[in-house]
Amino acid sequence: MEKRAFIKSYGCQMNVYDATRMADQLRAAGFRVVDEAEGADLVLLNTCHIREKAAEKVYSELGRLKGAVGASGEPTMIGVAGCVAQAEGEEIIRRQPRVDFVVGPQAYHHLPDLIAEAGKGAKPVATDLDEDKFEHLARPNRRSVTARGVTSFLTVQEGCDKFCAFCVVPYTRGAEVSRPMADVMDEALQLVDGGVREITLLGQNVNAYHGADGKGGTVTLAGLIDRLAGIEGLARIRFTTSHPNDMGEDLVLAHRDQPKLMPYLHLPVQAGSDRVLKAMNRKHTAARYSELIARIREARPDLALSGDFIVGFPGESDEDFEATMTLVREVNYASAYSFKYSPRPGTPAASREDQVPAEVASERLQRLQALLTAQQKAFNAGCVGRRVPVLLEKAGRRSDQLVGRSPYLQPVHVPASAGAIGDIVEVAITAAEGNSLFGEVVSERSAAA
Repeated sequence: MEKRAFIKSYGCQMNVYDATRMADQLRAAGFRVVDEAEGADLVLLNTCHIREKAAEKVYSELGRLKGAVGASGEPTMIGVAGCVAQAEGEEIIRRQPRVDFVVGPQAYHHLPDLIAEAGKGAKPVATDLDEDKFEHLARPNRRSVTARGVTSFLTVQEGCDKFCAFCVVPYTRGAEVSRPMADVMDEALQLVDGGVREITLLGQNVNAYHGADGKGGTVTLAGLIDRLAGIEGLARIRFTTSHPNDMGEDLVLAHRDQPKLMPYLHLPVQAGSDRVLKAMNRKHTAARYSELIARIREARPDLALSGDFIVGFPGESDEDFEATMTLVREVNYASAYSFKYSPRPGTPAASREDQVPAEVASERLQRLQALLTAQQKAFNAGCVGRRVPVLLEKAGRRSDQLVGRSPYLQPVHVPASAGAIGDIVEVAITAAEGNSLFGEVVSERSAAA
């Protein structure tokens, strides 16, 4: 009987990408990857450790899985992967003995071996950060790529050397490592061959990419984008997440010169107060960030900007928070993510004694989110009456709709008669509701456009 496996991912886009590669590993090991945990012979939780609640969700989910049974009638095998696995290792099995194996984000190429060991009664833990998993992973096959649809993530860089005072990534993902350009190109070609039209390049600090060029040198992210743009059939390129300190001039100019690079940039600042930024170990100032934004917008005037913000960082005063609000008003974001500071064990900020009271942080977060929401609504409303190219991605909730994405990453709902999934169509935007746009097709562009 064919065994079934279910993967549940939490957190960032890199976990989504990792889940697709783990699915490839499981298929090669004889599993059929399914969309629900019920009846699965293996459940793999691909975890995130960025915020405290994310980790607790994992333990809550493990509690619900205690009595799970596979289609064969045997107890479901349970694995924990990702950054919580890396950070807590054997503690997970101690806290939840029902877990059969643990695998960190740099070791999931060992999945088949871990499953085999667990099947013999062992409780293996693989959290080695020294290996390069990409050296051991087979290229995605056409079958697995086709299942991903017309858009795909592609990890090109992992790890972080920045050591922001609030962040666990350097401890769970390791030092910054860039994949060789040839490997990235090979995988991109495989994705496009499988029908992918848009690729989002991923990295903890993706714009720190410096992959080997095969000639004894390295290539920057801008250089990689330029080479990827030469792939016939690849219509759109995006990248995330960036650090302001790694935004080189060549990448700024790529937004001006490379038409396949979408006019959307996620560039986290975290705070608008220089005092807080220094405490965070961000190594940039609010003024430097603003100057960078001005340069990028000069290169690409229609750029939609996204960011990340943390409020209630230890020691943050009312004046510090107001500096963040001022920066947000000056920059004017199309979208953003904002969170209350959450102490992560082992990070420098977690041991500080000047923690901001929860109720103060909550009030600040509400004010910030109200401002960011108003800016997002204004940006979306400003698209009404415009014509934008939309990549059709999937069926809508209604049978008479399709949903695609604008160049600015907004969901756009169009009539089902607009075209086929994978087409890029010109859409006249007629309405903006919530986070989505609605429109009518003006003209259909070539599927290879």
